[in-house]
Amino acid sequence: MKEVTITLKVNLDDKNVPERIQWKSDDPPSQGQWAEAKSFFLSLFDKKSLETMKIDLWDKELEVGEMNRLCYYTLRGMADSFHKATKNDQLANDVARFAQYFGEESGVIKKKS
Repeated sequence: MKEVTITLKVNLDDKNVPERIQWKSDDPPSQGQWAEAKSFFLSLFDKKSLETMKIDLWDKELEVGEMNRLCYYTLRGMADSFHKATKNDQLANDVARFAQYFGEESGVIKKKS
Protein backbone atom coordinates (compact mmCIF):
# COMPACT_ATOMS: atom_id res chain seq x y z
CA MET A 1 0.00 0.00 0.00
CA LYS A 2 1.29 3.45 -0.91
CA GLU A 3 1.24 6.23 1.69
CA VAL A 4 1.42 9.93 0.85
CA THR A 5 1.96 12.78 3.30
CA ILE A 6 0.53 16.22 2.60
CA THR A 7 1.76 19.04 4.84
CA LEU A 8 0.35 22.54 5.26
CA LYS A 9 2.34 25.37 6.84
CA VAL A 10 0.66 28.64 7.82
CA ASN A 11 2.59 31.68 9.07
CA LEU A 12 0.43 33.97 11.22
CA ASP A 13 0.85 37.62 12.13
CA ASP A 14 0.53 38.90 15.69
CA LYS A 15 -3.29 38.87 15.33
CA ASN A 16 -3.32 35.26 14.08
CA VAL A 17 -4.15 36.29 10.51
CA PRO A 18 -2.45 34.13 7.88
CA GLU A 19 0.42 35.94 6.16
CA ARG A 20 1.81 33.01 4.22
CA ILE A 21 0.42 29.60 3.30
CA GLN A 22 2.61 26.80 1.99
CA TRP A 23 2.03 23.14 1.25
CA LYS A 24 4.02 20.15 0.14
CA SER A 25 3.49 16.51 -0.64
CA ASP A 26 5.91 13.66 -1.10
CA ASP A 27 3.99 12.85 -4.28
CA PRO A 28 3.47 14.97 -7.42
CA PRO A 29 2.84 17.78 -8.07
CA SER A 30 5.08 19.30 -5.35
CA GLN A 31 7.32 16.23 -4.82
CA GLY A 32 8.53 17.37 -1.42
CA GLN A 33 9.11 21.02 -2.36
CA TRP A 34 7.20 23.76 -0.56
CA ALA A 35 4.69 25.48 -2.85
CA GLU A 36 2.97 28.79 -2.17
CA ALA A 37 -0.80 29.08 -1.82
CA LYS A 38 -2.95 32.12 -1.11
CA SER A 39 -5.85 30.14 0.33
CA PHE A 40 -7.31 26.69 0.83
CA PHE A 41 -10.55 24.96 1.73
CA LEU A 42 -10.15 21.66 3.56
CA SER A 43 -13.16 19.46 4.30
CA LEU A 44 -12.89 16.16 6.14
CA PHE A 45 -15.83 13.80 6.49
CA ASP A 46 -15.59 12.12 9.88
CA LYS A 47 -16.12 8.37 9.72
CA LYS A 48 -17.73 8.09 13.17
CA SER A 49 -19.81 11.26 13.53
CA LEU A 50 -20.72 11.44 9.81
CA GLU A 51 -20.17 15.18 10.00
CA THR A 52 -17.86 17.43 8.04
CA MET A 53 -15.02 19.26 9.71
CA LYS A 54 -13.54 22.09 7.71
CA ILE A 55 -10.76 24.61 7.70
CA ASP A 56 -10.93 27.60 5.38
CA LEU A 57 -7.92 29.92 5.37
CA TRP A 58 -6.70 32.72 3.14
CA ASP A 59 -3.80 35.08 3.48
CA LYS A 60 -4.29 38.77 4.19
CA GLU A 61 -3.29 39.66 0.62
CA LEU A 62 -6.04 37.59 -1.04
CA GLU A 63 -8.20 39.82 -3.22
CA VAL A 64 -11.95 39.44 -3.71
CA GLY A 65 -11.44 38.43 -7.34
CA GLU A 66 -9.10 35.66 -6.25
CA MET A 67 -11.64 34.41 -3.70
CA ASN A 68 -14.26 34.46 -6.46
CA ARG A 69 -11.97 32.28 -8.61
CA LEU A 70 -11.27 29.90 -5.72
CA CYS A 71 -14.99 29.48 -5.04
CA TYR A 72 -15.89 29.06 -8.72
CA TYR A 73 -13.28 26.38 -9.37
CA THR A 74 -14.12 24.66 -6.07
CA LEU A 75 -17.81 24.51 -7.03
CA ARG A 76 -16.93 23.13 -10.47
CA GLY A 77 -14.70 20.54 -8.87
CA MET A 78 -17.42 19.59 -6.39
CA ALA A 79 -19.85 18.95 -9.24
CA ASP A 80 -17.30 16.70 -10.96
CA SER A 81 -16.37 14.86 -7.76
CA PHE A 82 -20.00 14.38 -6.76
CA HIS A 83 -20.84 12.95 -10.17
CA LYS A 84 -17.81 10.67 -10.18
CA ALA A 85 -18.70 9.30 -6.72
CA THR A 86 -22.48 9.00 -7.11
CA LYS A 87 -23.27 8.95 -10.85
CA ASN A 88 -26.20 11.24 -9.95
CA ASP A 89 -26.50 13.23 -13.17
CA GLN A 90 -29.32 15.50 -12.01
CA LEU A 91 -27.74 16.78 -8.80
CA ALA A 92 -24.27 17.01 -10.35
CA ASN A 93 -25.73 19.07 -13.19
CA ASP A 94 -27.53 21.30 -10.68
CA VAL A 95 -24.26 22.00 -8.87
CA ALA A 96 -22.52 22.60 -12.21
CA ARG A 97 -25.27 25.05 -13.25
CA PHE A 98 -24.86 26.93 -9.98
CA ALA A 99 -21.09 27.01 -10.50
CA GLN A 100 -21.71 28.49 -13.97
CA TYR A 101 -24.08 31.09 -12.49
CA PHE A 102 -21.60 31.92 -9.74
CA GLY A 103 -18.76 32.26 -12.22
CA GLU A 104 -20.75 34.57 -14.46
CA GLU A 105 -22.15 36.73 -11.66
CA SER A 106 -18.77 37.10 -9.96
CA GLY A 107 -17.06 37.95 -13.24
CA VAL A 108 -14.74 34.95 -13.20
CA ILE A 109 -16.12 33.77 -16.55
CA LYS A 110 -18.02 35.53 -19.32
CA LYS A 111 -21.79 35.26 -19.36
CA LYS A 112 -23.20 32.93 -21.96
CA SER A 113 -25.25 34.77 -24.56
